[in-house]
Amino acid sequence: MFVNNFIKIEDVIIRQEIAETKFACDLKKCKGACCTLESPYGAPLVKEEIGEMEKILEAVKQYLPDKHLEVIEEEGFYEDKDGELVTRSVDNKACVFVYFERGIAKCGIERAFNDGKINFRKPISCHLFPIRVSKFGGDVLRFEKFTECSTALENGAKNNIDLVDFCKDSLIRLFGKIWYSKLKENIGKENVNT
Repeated sequence: MFVNNFIKIEDVIIRQEIAETKFACDLKKCKGACCTLESPYGAPLVKEEIGEMEKILEAVKQYLPDKHLEVIEEEGFYEDKDGELVTRSVDNKACVFVYFERGIAKCGIERAFNDGKINFRKPISCHLFPIRVSKFGGDVLRFEKFTECSTALENGAKNNIDLVDFCKDSLIRLFGKIWYSKLKENIGKENVNT
C-alpha cells in the first residue's frame, strides 16, 4: 500500500510514480536518446561493475566507433565525478560505449552480450533506465523524467505497458524474482483500492 506516495518492499522504497507510469521505449522515434543525453556525466556505475567491465572491454571494443575507442585508450572508460562513478561521455553527449546503427544509438556492451561474447549485459543503471536508484539510508527507486522519453510514455500508454513490466528483467536482476512478485502484488492491491 502506498503511504505518502511511497511503497516499501523489503528494504526498498518505491515512489508511487513508478507504479503509475506507462512506458515502453520506441527506438525508431527517440533514436536511443538515453545513451546520448547532453551532459559531462555518462551512465552511473556501481563500484563492483568496474572490474567486470574491465574484463569484457576487449570484446566490446569491436563494436565501438574510432572516436570512442580513442577516448577509452587515452582516458579510460569511466571516471569519478564528484564522488560518483560514471562512464565517460564523448563530446559531453554520447556514452563511450555507444555505437550507431541506422542513426540509432545502441550499447556496445549489450550487443556483445546479445552476440554471446560476454556474460555482462550492461551497467544496471542503463538496464533499469528510466528507473533510477538513489541512496537515502537504503535504495529508493524513482522515475527519471526526460523530455527525450516522451515517445516512450506515449508508446507505453498506447500499448498499456506499465513501467514496472517494461523494466521487469532489470528489476529482477537487481532485487530478485520474489521481490519483483511482491512489488507486482502490492501494485495490484493499490490498483484495486483506487
